[in-house]
Amino acid sequence: MKKKIFVRAPALSQSGYGEQARFALRALKTREDIFDIYIQPIPWGQTGWIWQDSEFRTWMDSRITITQVLLEKKQLQPDVSLQITIPNEFQKFAPVNIGYTAGIETSKVSPIWLQKGNEMDKVLVVSNHAMNTYKNTLAQATNSETGEVVPYRLNTPIHVVGESTPREPPVAIPNLKLDYEFNFLMVSQMSIRKNFDNSLRWWVEEFYDQEIGLIIKTNLATNSIIDFEYVQKKVEIILSKYKDRKCKIYILHGDLSPGQMTWLYNHESLKSLINISHGEGFGLPMFEAAREGMPIVSVEWSGQTDFLTHNNKNYFQSVEYTLAPIQPEAVWDGVLEKESMWAYADQGSYKMKLRKMYKDWDSNKETALELQEIISDKFCDNKLYQQFCDHFYSKEEEDLANEINNLFDELND
Repeated sequence: MKKKIFVRAPALSQSGYGEQARFALRALKTREDIFDIYIQPIPWGQTGWIWQDSEFRTWMDSRITITQVLLEKKQLQPDVSLQITIPNEFQKFAPVNIGYTAGIETSKVSPIWLQKGNEMDKVLVVSNHAMNTYKNTLAQATNSETGEVVPYRLNTPIHVVGESTPREPPVAIPNLKLDYEFNFLMVSQMSIRKNFDNSLRWWVEEFYDQEIGLIIKTNLATNSIIDFEYVQKKVEIILSKYKDRKCKIYILHGDLSPGQMTWLYNHESLKSLINISHGEGFGLPMFEAAREGMPIVSVEWSGQTDFLTHNNKNYFQSVEYTLAPIQPEAVWDGVLEKESMWAYADQGSYKMKLRKMYKDWDSNKETALELQEIISDKFCDNKLYQQFCDHFYSKEEEDLANEINNLFDELND
C-alpha cells in the first residue's frame, strides 16, 4: 500500500515559500512508487501565481483536482500531512504531521512557533541557521494553577533539508539594454528585512562618478502598475540626492521566469550579485546566482552561509555586520519578535567589498567557479530529493511497499 501524503502549501505562489513547496513536491514525486500525493494549494500574501506551462505544472493541477474532490466528499484520509508555511499555521490533519518552514531570519523564534512546532511529529527547515535558531530559542510560560514560571523550548525532532530550484535554459529579457560593461545585480523585494534603501544608497555613493550599473529586480508586493509606480517613485527619492552621478540604475519590476533569471545570472555584463539583507531563511536568489558561477557580495549571517561557505572557507565577499534588535516597524506579533536580532551590514565594509569585487573581479570569478562546483555536488537535486523523502518513510516501510507492489504486479500478470 502506498503512503498517502497530504501537502498543504502555497504550491502555485510566485514566492520563496512557493519555490519551497514545489521543491518538496518534486522530491515526493520521485517516489510515486511508494507515495500517493495530494495537494491543497493555499494563497501566500499578495504574491502572484506561477504561469509557466510544464509537465510538472500539469501533474500538480491533476493532483490538486483529485484532492479537492476528495476533500469535498470528506473521503481523504492521509497517513501523513506536510504543511509548508510559517509555524503559526501548523495543524494536525493526519496521524503523522510534518511542518516545513523557512522564515527564520532572526536570532530567535516566536513562542507560538515553539508551541506549534511541538504539536508536530517532525519539523523540517531549509538551513542550519533556521534549525539552530529554532532549537536554541527558550521561552517561558506561566502555570495557570500554580503561577509557576516554566521554561519551554522545541522538543519535536527538527532536521535540515537543503533547497533547490529547477535550472531552466536562458531566456533573454526583451529591451534590457545596458550602457556599461560592468554591472551589479540586486534581486530584492522592497522591504525592511531586505535592507533595500541602504543597499542602493551605499552602492550609489561608492560608484557615484564611475561608469558602472546596477540592475534591481524588485517589487513591493505585487506585479501591478500601482506597485511599479510606487517602486519607481521610491527609487527616484533615494537617487534624488545624487543627480550628477555617472553610475546608472535599471529597474526590472515584478516576476521573471526561471529562464529569464538564468539569463541574468549569466549575462556577460552582469558581474556580481549583491545582498546585504538583515537575514535570510535560505536566500534563493543568492543560491541561484552562485549555482551559475556569479560572484556574490553578502554578509556571513543566516541561511545563505549553508552554500556560500564550505569547510570554514568563504567563497564570497563577506561584509562585516553587527547583530542588533530588529527595527520596531519590522515587528510582527507572533512571527518577528521585538526581542529578536538580525544583521546590520557595516556601511564602510560593504563599500570596500563592492570595490574589491570591481577591482579584482577576475579573482572573484575564479572563487565563484570553485563554489559553483561545490554547489553542483552538495546541492545535487537527486541528493536533496532523497534526503527529503527519507523523512517520510523508513527502510522497512519501503521494503514492505515494494513487496506489496510486486505482489500486485504478479497478480495483474
